[in-house]
Amino acid sequence: MAEAIHSWSVDNVAKKLSGAKFGTEDDDWENKKEQGKAAAGAKWTADPAEALASARHEFGEHGGVNMSIEASATFTVMEPDTMRKMFAGELGPDRDFFVYSRHFNPTVLNLGRQMAAMEGTEAAYCTASGMSAISSVLLQLCPAGSHIVASRCLYGGTHALLSRFLPRAAAIRTTFVDVNDPAAVRAAITGETRVIYAETMSNPTLTVADIPALSAVAREKGVMLVVDNTFTPMVVSPARLGADVVVHSVSKFISGGADIIAGAICGPARLVNSMMDLQIGTLMLLGPTMNAKVAFEIAERLPHLPLRMKEHSSRAMIYATRMKTLGLSVVYPGLPDHPHHRLLQSIANSGYGFGGMLCVDMGTEERANRLLHHLQNTTQFGLIAVSLGYYETLMSCSGSSTSSEMSQEDKETAGISPGLVRMSVGYSGSVEQRWAQLEKAVAACRREEAALTPPAIPYGTNCA
Repeated sequence: MAEAIHSWSVDNVAKKLSGAKFGTEDDDWENKKEQGKAAAGAKWTADPAEALASARHEFGEHGGVNMSIEASATFTVMEPDTMRKMFAGELGPDRDFFVYSRHFNPTVLNLGRQMAAMEGTEAAYCTASGMSAISSVLLQLCPAGSHIVASRCLYGGTHALLSRFLPRAAAIRTTFVDVNDPAAVRAAITGETRVIYAETMSNPTLTVADIPALSAVAREKGVMLVVDNTFTPMVVSPARLGADVVVHSVSKFISGGADIIAGAICGPARLVNSMMDLQIGTLMLLGPTMNAKVAFEIAERLPHLPLRMKEHSSRAMIYATRMKTLGLSVVYPGLPDHPHHRLLQSIANSGYGFGGMLCVDMGTEERANRLLHHLQNTTQFGLIAVSLGYYETLMSCSGSSTSSEMSQEDKETAGISPGLVRMSVGYSGSVEQRWAQLEKAVAACRREEAALTPPAIPYGTNCA
Protein backbone atom coordinates (compact mmCIF):
# COMPACT_ATOMS: atom_id res chain seq x y z
CA MET A 1 0.00 0.00 0.00
CA ALA A 2 2.53 2.58 1.12
CA GLU A 3 4.72 1.98 -1.90
CA ALA A 4 1.87 3.07 -4.11
CA ILE A 5 0.68 5.98 -2.01
CA HIS A 6 0.02 9.05 -4.11
CA SER A 7 1.22 12.51 -3.18
CA TRP A 8 -0.34 13.68 0.04
CA SER A 9 1.59 16.79 1.02
CA VAL A 10 1.93 18.42 -2.37
CA ASP A 11 -0.72 18.17 -5.04
CA ASN A 12 0.41 15.33 -7.30
CA VAL A 13 4.08 16.28 -6.98
CA ALA A 14 5.36 13.48 -4.78
CA LYS A 15 6.98 10.52 -6.44
CA LYS A 16 6.17 6.96 -5.46
CA LEU A 17 8.86 5.22 -3.50
CA SER A 18 11.37 4.21 -6.14
CA GLY A 19 13.37 1.71 -4.14
CA ALA A 20 16.61 3.59 -4.80
CA LYS A 21 18.99 3.87 -1.87
CA PHE A 22 18.74 7.27 -0.24
CA GLY A 23 21.80 9.48 -0.34
CA THR A 24 23.45 7.91 -3.38
CA GLU A 25 24.50 9.29 -6.70
CA ASP A 26 21.07 8.23 -7.96
CA ASP A 27 19.57 11.25 -6.20
CA ASP A 28 18.99 14.32 -8.37
CA TRP A 29 20.90 16.74 -6.21
CA GLU A 30 20.10 19.82 -8.29
CA ASN A 31 16.37 19.13 -8.21
CA LYS A 32 16.67 18.55 -4.47
CA LYS A 33 17.39 22.25 -4.04
CA GLU A 34 14.05 23.04 -5.63
CA GLN A 35 12.02 20.50 -3.66
CA GLY A 36 10.55 23.05 -1.29
CA LYS A 37 9.11 25.31 -3.95
CA ALA A 38 5.96 23.26 -4.25
CA ALA A 39 5.60 22.54 -0.55
CA ALA A 40 1.97 22.28 0.45
CA GLY A 41 0.92 24.27 -2.57
CA ALA A 42 2.63 27.31 -1.09
CA LYS A 43 3.98 30.14 -3.19
CA TRP A 44 7.76 29.98 -3.05
CA THR A 45 9.27 32.72 -0.91
CA ALA A 46 12.49 33.25 1.00
CA ASP A 47 10.49 34.25 4.09
CA PRO A 48 9.18 31.19 5.99
CA ALA A 49 6.33 33.27 7.42
CA GLU A 50 5.12 34.11 3.91
CA ALA A 51 5.45 30.48 2.85
CA LEU A 52 3.45 29.40 5.89
CA ALA A 53 0.75 31.97 5.16
CA SER A 54 0.53 30.75 1.56
CA ALA A 55 -0.11 27.14 2.56
CA ARG A 56 -3.55 25.75 1.85
CA HIS A 57 -6.07 26.79 4.50
CA GLU A 58 -8.21 23.98 5.88
CA PHE A 59 -11.74 24.92 6.92
CA GLY A 60 -13.94 23.18 9.45
CA GLU A 61 -16.51 20.59 8.44
CA HIS A 62 -19.31 23.19 8.53
CA GLY A 63 -17.29 26.09 7.14
CA GLY A 64 -15.54 27.10 10.33
CA VAL A 65 -12.45 29.26 9.86
CA ASN A 66 -10.56 26.67 11.93
CA MET A 67 -10.16 23.15 10.62
CA SER A 68 -12.09 20.34 12.26
CA ILE A 69 -10.40 17.86 14.58
CA GLU A 70 -10.65 14.39 13.05
CA ALA A 71 -10.46 12.34 16.22
CA SER A 72 -11.27 8.99 14.62
CA ALA A 73 -8.75 6.19 14.91
CA THR A 74 -10.30 4.35 11.97
CA PHE A 75 -12.35 5.42 8.95
CA THR A 76 -15.34 3.93 7.20
CA VAL A 77 -15.90 3.41 3.47
CA MET A 78 -19.20 3.44 1.61
CA GLU A 79 -18.47 0.43 -0.58
CA PRO A 80 -16.54 -2.77 0.35
CA ASP A 81 -14.36 -2.64 -2.77
CA THR A 82 -13.05 0.78 -1.72
CA MET A 83 -11.17 -0.86 1.14
CA ARG A 84 -9.34 -3.16 -1.28
CA LYS A 85 -8.39 -0.20 -3.47
CA MET A 86 -7.08 1.69 -0.47
CA PHE A 87 -4.88 -1.18 0.67
CA ALA A 88 -3.70 -1.65 -2.92
CA GLY A 89 -2.66 2.01 -3.00
CA GLU A 90 -5.17 2.96 -5.69
CA LEU A 91 -6.93 5.38 -3.35
CA GLY A 92 -5.28 7.43 -0.64
CA PRO A 93 -5.15 10.64 1.39
CA ASP A 94 -4.58 12.76 -1.72
CA ARG A 95 -8.21 12.00 -2.60
CA ASP A 96 -9.47 12.10 0.99
CA PHE A 97 -9.50 8.34 1.51
CA PHE A 98 -8.20 7.41 4.95
CA VAL A 99 -7.75 4.01 6.58
CA TYR A 100 -6.32 4.36 10.07
CA SER A 101 -4.81 7.27 11.99
CA ARG A 102 -1.49 5.52 12.59
CA HIS A 103 -1.13 5.79 8.83
CA PHE A 104 -2.58 9.19 7.94
CA ASN A 105 -5.04 11.39 9.80
CA PRO A 106 -6.60 14.46 8.11
CA THR A 107 -5.84 16.84 10.98
CA VAL A 108 -2.25 15.65 11.39
CA LEU A 109 -1.89 15.69 7.61
CA ASN A 110 -2.78 19.37 7.51
CA LEU A 111 -0.20 20.21 10.17
CA GLY A 112 2.34 18.32 8.03
CA ARG A 113 1.45 20.55 5.08
CA GLN A 114 2.07 23.62 7.20
CA MET A 115 5.40 22.34 8.51
CA ALA A 116 6.54 21.49 4.97
CA ALA A 117 5.61 24.98 3.82
CA MET A 118 7.46 26.60 6.71
CA GLU A 119 10.64 24.58 6.18
CA GLY A 120 10.48 24.67 2.38
CA THR A 121 10.39 20.90 1.91
CA GLU A 122 8.30 18.68 -0.33
CA ALA A 123 6.58 16.85 2.51
CA ALA A 124 6.40 16.57 6.27
CA TYR A 125 5.07 14.09 8.81
CA CYS A 126 4.32 15.00 12.41
CA THR A 127 5.15 12.59 15.21
CA ALA A 128 4.51 12.05 18.90
CA SER A 129 7.85 13.57 20.01
CA GLY A 130 11.06 15.09 18.74
CA MET A 131 13.07 12.00 19.66
CA SER A 132 10.64 9.78 17.74
CA ALA A 133 11.14 12.00 14.69
CA ILE A 134 14.94 11.73 14.96
CA SER A 135 15.06 8.00 15.64
CA SER A 136 12.52 7.17 12.91
CA VAL A 137 14.47 9.11 10.27
CA LEU A 138 17.82 7.61 11.21
CA LEU A 139 16.48 4.05 11.35
CA GLN A 140 14.86 4.52 7.93
CA LEU A 141 17.97 5.94 6.30
CA CYS A 142 20.53 3.69 7.99
CA PRO A 143 20.38 -0.09 7.58
CA ALA A 144 21.93 -2.35 10.20
CA GLY A 145 25.70 -2.08 10.25
CA SER A 146 25.84 1.35 8.64
CA HIS A 147 27.56 4.51 9.84
CA ILE A 148 26.67 8.10 10.75
CA VAL A 149 28.90 11.17 10.98
CA ALA A 150 27.50 13.55 13.59
CA SER A 151 28.31 16.78 15.36
CA ARG A 152 30.26 16.26 18.56
CA CYS A 153 27.90 18.65 20.34
CA LEU A 154 24.27 17.49 20.37
CA TYR A 155 21.34 17.31 22.75
CA GLY A 156 22.10 14.66 25.37
CA GLY A 157 19.23 12.39 24.32
CA THR A 158 20.33 12.46 20.69
CA HIS A 159 23.93 11.79 21.72
CA ALA A 160 22.77 8.76 23.74
CA LEU A 161 20.71 7.51 20.79
CA LEU A 162 23.72 7.69 18.50
CA SER A 163 26.44 6.56 20.89
CA ARG A 164 24.57 3.92 22.92
CA PHE A 165 21.20 2.82 21.57
CA LEU A 166 21.79 2.50 17.81
CA PRO A 167 25.05 0.53 18.16
CA ARG A 168 23.34 -1.93 20.53
CA ALA A 169 20.04 -2.20 18.65
CA ALA A 170 21.18 -2.11 15.04
CA ALA A 171 25.00 -2.05 14.94
CA ILE A 172 24.82 1.49 13.57
CA ARG A 173 28.00 3.32 14.55
CA THR A 174 28.54 7.07 14.81
CA THR A 175 31.71 9.12 14.51
CA PHE A 176 31.46 12.49 16.27
CA VAL A 177 33.37 15.36 14.68
CA ASP A 178 33.55 19.14 14.50
CA VAL A 179 30.92 19.71 11.80
CA ASN A 180 32.35 23.14 11.06
CA ASP A 181 35.51 21.47 9.81
CA PRO A 182 34.61 20.15 6.33
CA ALA A 183 37.89 18.25 6.10
CA ALA A 184 37.13 16.39 9.35
CA VAL A 185 33.61 15.58 8.17
CA ARG A 186 34.88 14.35 4.82
CA ALA A 187 37.61 12.25 6.45
CA ALA A 188 35.12 10.58 8.80
CA ILE A 189 32.88 9.37 5.99
CA THR A 190 33.32 5.72 5.02
CA GLY A 191 31.71 3.41 2.52
CA GLU A 192 29.11 2.54 5.18
CA THR A 193 28.15 6.14 5.96
CA ARG A 194 24.55 7.04 5.17
CA VAL A 195 23.94 10.26 7.10
CA ILE A 196 25.62 13.46 8.26
CA TYR A 197 23.75 14.70 11.33
CA ALA A 198 23.93 18.15 12.90
CA GLU A 199 21.93 20.71 14.84
CA THR A 200 21.56 24.14 13.23
CA MET A 201 22.44 25.63 16.60
CA SER A 202 23.89 23.10 19.00
CA ASN A 203 22.37 22.22 22.34
CA PRO A 204 23.67 23.64 24.63
CA THR A 205 26.85 25.35 23.42
CA LEU A 206 25.15 27.37 20.63
CA THR A 207 27.69 26.56 17.96
CA VAL A 208 26.25 27.11 14.48
CA ALA A 209 26.52 24.46 11.76
CA ASP A 210 27.74 25.55 8.34
CA ILE A 211 24.84 23.91 6.53
CA PRO A 212 25.84 24.92 2.98
CA ALA A 213 29.31 23.45 3.52
CA LEU A 214 27.88 20.25 5.03
CA SER A 215 25.47 19.97 2.10
CA ALA A 216 28.38 20.22 -0.33
CA VAL A 217 30.19 17.39 1.46
CA ALA A 218 27.00 15.31 1.53
CA ARG A 219 26.51 15.73 -2.24
CA GLU A 220 30.15 14.92 -2.89
CA LYS A 221 30.01 11.74 -0.81
CA GLY A 222 26.48 10.65 -1.73
CA VAL A 223 25.02 10.74 1.78
CA MET A 224 22.01 12.46 3.35
CA LEU A 225 22.27 15.59 5.48
CA VAL A 226 19.83 15.56 8.41
CA VAL A 227 19.56 18.77 10.46
CA ASP A 228 17.77 19.34 13.77
CA ASN A 229 16.29 22.85 13.61
CA THR A 230 14.63 22.85 17.05
CA PHE A 231 16.56 25.89 18.35
CA THR A 232 16.03 28.04 15.26
CA PRO A 233 12.60 27.70 13.60
CA MET A 234 11.98 30.67 11.28
CA VAL A 235 15.51 31.96 12.04
CA VAL A 236 17.19 29.44 9.70
CA SER A 237 15.68 27.29 6.93
CA PRO A 238 18.12 24.35 6.58
CA ALA A 239 16.38 22.76 3.57
CA ARG A 240 16.79 25.96 1.60
CA LEU A 241 20.51 25.77 2.40
CA GLY A 242 20.86 22.20 1.13
CA ALA A 243 19.77 19.94 4.00
CA ASP A 244 17.88 16.83 2.86
CA VAL A 245 15.83 16.33 6.02
CA VAL A 246 14.89 18.76 8.79
CA VAL A 247 13.66 17.46 12.15
CA HIS A 248 12.04 19.34 15.01
CA SER A 249 11.06 18.89 18.58
CA VAL A 250 7.76 20.71 18.08
CA SER A 251 7.41 20.72 21.89
CA LYS A 252 9.74 23.72 22.04
CA PHE A 253 9.47 27.07 20.20
CA ILE A 254 6.88 25.86 17.69
CA SER A 255 4.45 24.88 20.44
CA GLY A 256 5.47 27.73 22.70
CA GLY A 257 3.29 26.67 25.62
CA ALA A 258 5.38 23.99 27.38
CA ASP A 259 2.25 21.84 27.34
CA ILE A 260 2.67 19.57 24.31
CA ILE A 261 5.12 16.82 23.34
CA ALA A 262 5.46 16.52 19.55
CA GLY A 263 7.92 16.20 16.68
CA ALA A 264 8.15 16.70 12.94
CA ILE A 265 10.07 15.28 9.96
CA CYS A 266 10.36 17.57 6.92
CA GLY A 267 11.95 16.27 3.72
CA PRO A 268 11.48 14.60 0.34
CA ALA A 269 8.05 13.05 -0.26
CA ARG A 270 9.57 9.74 -1.30
CA LEU A 271 11.38 9.51 2.03
CA VAL A 272 8.21 10.24 3.97
CA ASN A 273 6.29 7.75 1.82
CA SER A 274 8.94 5.11 2.44
CA MET A 275 8.56 5.65 6.16
CA MET A 276 4.89 4.67 5.75
CA ASP A 277 5.69 1.44 3.91
CA LEU A 278 3.75 -1.54 5.31
CA GLN A 279 6.84 -3.75 5.35
CA ILE A 280 9.82 -1.50 6.15
CA GLY A 281 8.44 1.90 7.15
CA THR A 282 9.61 3.14 10.55
CA LEU A 283 6.64 5.48 10.99
CA MET A 284 4.16 2.75 10.05
CA LEU A 285 5.76 -0.04 12.06
CA LEU A 286 7.11 1.79 15.11
CA GLY A 287 3.96 3.91 15.34
CA PRO A 288 5.10 7.28 16.78
CA THR A 289 1.65 8.67 15.97
CA MET A 290 0.67 12.25 16.73
CA ASN A 291 -2.76 12.70 18.29
CA ALA A 292 -5.16 14.73 16.11
CA LYS A 293 -6.05 17.00 19.02
CA VAL A 294 -2.36 17.82 19.50
CA ALA A 295 -2.02 18.54 15.77
CA PHE A 296 -4.95 20.95 15.95
CA GLU A 297 -3.40 22.78 18.92
CA ILE A 298 -0.07 23.20 17.13
CA ALA A 299 -1.69 24.29 13.86
CA GLU A 300 -3.47 27.06 15.77
CA ARG A 301 -0.13 28.31 17.15
CA LEU A 302 1.93 28.23 13.95
CA PRO A 303 0.62 31.57 12.60
CA HIS A 304 2.00 33.30 15.72
CA LEU A 305 5.42 31.62 15.52
CA PRO A 306 7.09 34.38 13.42
CA LEU A 307 6.04 37.05 15.94
CA ARG A 308 7.12 34.93 18.89
CA MET A 309 10.52 34.09 17.41
CA LYS A 310 11.22 37.76 16.68
CA GLU A 311 10.48 38.67 20.29
CA HIS A 312 12.48 35.75 21.71
CA SER A 313 15.44 36.84 19.56
CA SER A 314 15.09 40.53 20.34
CA ARG A 315 15.10 40.00 24.09
CA ALA A 316 17.94 37.48 23.96
CA MET A 317 20.05 40.05 22.10
CA ILE A 318 19.24 42.78 24.64
CA TYR A 319 20.02 40.61 27.65
CA ALA A 320 23.19 39.14 26.12
CA THR A 321 24.54 42.61 25.33
CA ARG A 322 23.78 43.97 28.79
CA MET A 323 25.08 40.86 30.55
CA LYS A 324 28.42 41.39 28.84
CA THR A 325 28.60 44.84 30.45
CA LEU A 326 28.17 43.15 33.85
CA GLY A 327 31.32 41.15 33.16
CA LEU A 328 29.55 37.82 32.68
CA SER A 329 30.87 35.20 30.27
CA VAL A 330 28.02 35.23 27.75
CA VAL A 331 27.60 32.89 24.78
CA TYR A 332 25.18 34.22 22.17
CA PRO A 333 25.56 34.02 18.36
CA GLY A 334 24.16 37.55 18.02
CA LEU A 335 27.23 39.02 19.72
CA PRO A 336 30.08 39.96 17.36
CA ASP A 337 32.61 38.04 19.49
CA HIS A 338 30.79 34.73 19.01
CA PRO A 339 32.95 32.55 16.70
CA HIS A 340 29.96 31.81 14.42
CA HIS A 341 28.37 35.27 14.42
CA ARG A 342 29.14 35.95 10.75
CA LEU A 343 28.18 32.42 9.73
CA LEU A 344 24.75 32.75 11.30
CA GLN A 345 24.33 36.17 9.72
CA SER A 346 25.05 34.65 6.33
CA ILE A 347 22.55 31.77 6.59
CA ALA A 348 19.76 33.32 8.69
CA ASN A 349 16.44 34.51 7.31
CA SER A 350 16.20 38.28 7.41
CA GLY A 351 14.26 39.82 10.26
CA TYR A 352 14.29 36.97 12.78
CA GLY A 353 17.43 37.83 14.71
CA PHE A 354 19.83 35.27 16.17
CA GLY A 355 17.47 33.05 18.14
CA GLY A 356 16.10 32.96 21.65
CA MET A 357 18.80 30.82 23.31
CA LEU A 358 21.76 32.19 25.25
CA CYS A 359 24.26 30.77 27.71
CA VAL A 360 26.19 32.14 30.66
CA ASP A 361 29.30 30.26 31.75
CA MET A 362 29.63 30.58 35.52
CA GLY A 363 32.72 28.36 35.62
CA THR A 364 31.56 25.87 38.24
CA GLU A 365 28.32 24.03 38.90
CA GLU A 366 28.17 25.57 42.38
CA ARG A 367 28.23 29.12 40.98
CA ALA A 368 25.75 28.17 38.25
CA ASN A 369 23.33 26.78 40.83
CA ARG A 370 23.68 29.90 42.96
CA LEU A 371 22.74 32.08 39.99
CA LEU A 372 19.80 29.84 39.09
CA HIS A 373 18.57 29.95 42.70
CA HIS A 374 18.51 33.75 42.77
CA LEU A 375 17.06 34.12 39.27
CA GLN A 376 14.06 31.97 40.22
CA ASN A 377 13.62 32.24 43.99
CA THR A 378 14.91 35.73 44.79
CA THR A 379 14.01 37.91 41.81
CA GLN A 380 11.54 35.79 39.75
CA PHE A 381 13.40 36.38 36.48
CA GLY A 382 12.71 32.88 35.19
CA LEU A 383 12.07 29.24 36.02
CA ILE A 384 14.56 26.45 36.72
CA ALA A 385 13.36 23.88 34.21
CA VAL A 386 14.52 21.95 31.17
CA SER A 387 13.03 22.46 27.71
CA LEU A 388 12.79 25.76 25.87
CA GLY A 389 10.63 28.02 23.77
CA TYR A 390 8.22 28.98 26.58
CA TYR A 391 6.92 32.53 27.13
CA GLU A 392 8.68 32.49 30.51
CA THR A 393 12.48 32.22 30.59
CA LEU A 394 13.54 28.63 31.31
CA MET A 395 17.00 27.97 32.75
CA SER A 396 19.14 24.94 33.58
CA CYS A 397 22.71 23.90 34.20
CA SER A 398 23.20 21.80 31.07
CA GLY A 399 26.08 19.60 32.19
CA SER A 400 24.07 18.12 35.05
CA SER A 401 20.69 18.08 33.28
CA THR A 402 20.01 17.93 29.53
CA SER A 403 23.58 16.82 28.73
CA SER A 404 23.94 14.45 31.69
CA GLU A 405 23.72 11.41 29.37
CA MET A 406 27.15 12.35 28.00
CA SER A 407 30.36 11.17 29.64
CA GLN A 408 32.66 13.73 31.19
CA GLU A 409 35.06 13.24 28.28
CA ASP A 410 32.28 13.78 25.73
CA LYS A 411 31.15 16.94 27.53
CA GLU A 412 34.68 18.30 27.52
CA THR A 413 35.05 17.51 23.82
CA ALA A 414 31.76 19.26 23.11
CA GLY A 415 32.83 22.30 25.14
CA ILE A 416 30.15 21.93 27.83
CA SER A 417 31.49 23.61 30.95
CA PRO A 418 30.23 22.35 34.33
CA GLY A 419 28.99 25.88 35.04
CA LEU A 420 27.23 26.46 31.72
CA VAL A 421 23.75 27.90 32.31
CA ARG A 422 21.43 27.59 29.33
CA MET A 423 18.63 30.13 29.06
CA SER A 424 15.61 30.01 26.79
CA VAL A 425 14.68 33.68 26.87
CA GLY A 426 10.97 34.36 27.31
CA TYR A 427 8.91 37.41 26.48
CA SER A 428 6.57 37.82 29.46
CA GLY A 429 6.72 41.09 31.36
CA SER A 430 8.59 44.13 30.07
CA VAL A 431 12.24 44.13 29.04
CA GLU A 432 13.21 46.58 31.79
CA GLN A 433 11.28 44.66 34.45
CA ARG A 434 13.04 41.42 33.59
CA TRP A 435 16.43 43.09 33.23
CA ALA A 436 16.15 44.59 36.71
CA GLN A 437 15.39 41.11 38.06
CA LEU A 438 18.38 39.59 36.30
CA GLU A 439 20.68 42.38 37.49
CA LYS A 440 19.54 41.92 41.12
CA ALA A 441 20.15 38.17 40.94
CA VAL A 442 23.70 38.70 39.69
CA ALA A 443 24.32 41.24 42.46
CA ALA A 444 23.01 38.78 45.07
CA CYS A 445 25.38 36.11 43.79
CA ARG A 446 28.34 38.46 44.01
CA ARG A 447 27.48 39.53 47.56
CA GLU A 448 27.29 35.90 48.66
CA GLU A 449 30.58 35.04 47.00
CA ALA A 450 32.26 38.06 48.64
CA ALA A 451 30.94 36.97 52.04
CA LEU A 452 32.25 33.44 51.53
CA THR A 453 35.74 34.62 50.52
CA PRO A 454 38.04 34.84 53.58
CA PRO A 455 39.81 38.19 53.94
CA ALA A 456 43.43 38.28 52.90
CA ILE A 457 45.93 38.28 55.79
CA PRO A 458 48.24 41.29 55.47
CA TYR A 459 51.88 40.44 54.91
CA GLY A 460 53.87 40.32 58.15
CA THR A 461 50.91 39.75 60.48
CA ASN A 462 51.85 37.62 63.49
CA CYS A 463 49.46 34.69 63.44
CA ALA A 464 50.87 32.99 66.53
